[in-house]
Amino acid sequence: MSAIRVLIVDDDALVRAGLAMMLGGAEDIEIVGQADDGTQVLAAIDTHRPDVVLMDIRMPKLDGLAATRLVRARPGAPQIIVLTTFDVDDHVLTALRHGAAGFLVKDTPPTQLLDAIRAAAAGGSVISPATTRRLVDHLVAARIARERPVPRRLDSLTGREREVLTLVARGCSNREISARLRIAELTTKTHVSRVLMKTRSRDRAQLVVLAYEAGLVRPGWNK
Repeated sequence: MSAIRVLIVDDDALVRAGLAMMLGGAEDIEIVGQADDGTQVLAAIDTHRPDVVLMDIRMPKLDGLAATRLVRARPGAPQIIVLTTFDVDDHVLTALRHGAAGFLVKDTPPTQLLDAIRAAAAGGSVISPATTRRLVDHLVAARIARERPVPRRLDSLTGREREVLTLVARGCSNREISARLRIAELTTKTHVSRVLMKTRSRDRAQLVVLAYEAGLVRPGWNK
């Protein structure tokens, strides 16, 4: 199998060097390029054809949010993992809305960073359940009204599909969903695929945002 091609985008040269050093020893990952601002991202993608982009949120000319929106609007766009200093960064929800596969704090341990890149390259979400709880509890409490009408995109979901969506939003894997609902893992995969299709969501990360904004999961659900 070919190596996962990774582009690093961060305005701090030391951060770029540190990420490149951490990832350099993995046989299945190749650092194909670097950029120091969002203005350089589209050209870098055209040149290097990465599978995954590690994207800093805060950059001086074009920030990671705007760059993520531009990248994900293109056909065949690479997956994007946004990087932030704080795991409750208010901008992370916006990045997920723009199509990011997930986010990581910059001090994520190397093994978790590698696993996240592999998951993103495979089309998965890279938000851990624990981090999802901290992020969403913070954002929902601060920015999202407690009582909101359920988006019409959820109208076509069956009861079982809503259960699956709720568990996805809680950070459960397909295996964990299968165990909780006592259904086969293949059945769970089918339900997830249908929920993605019916809600017109790109990936599991966008399902997380949709579920929280719809009020299917609220702050404090993990307590």
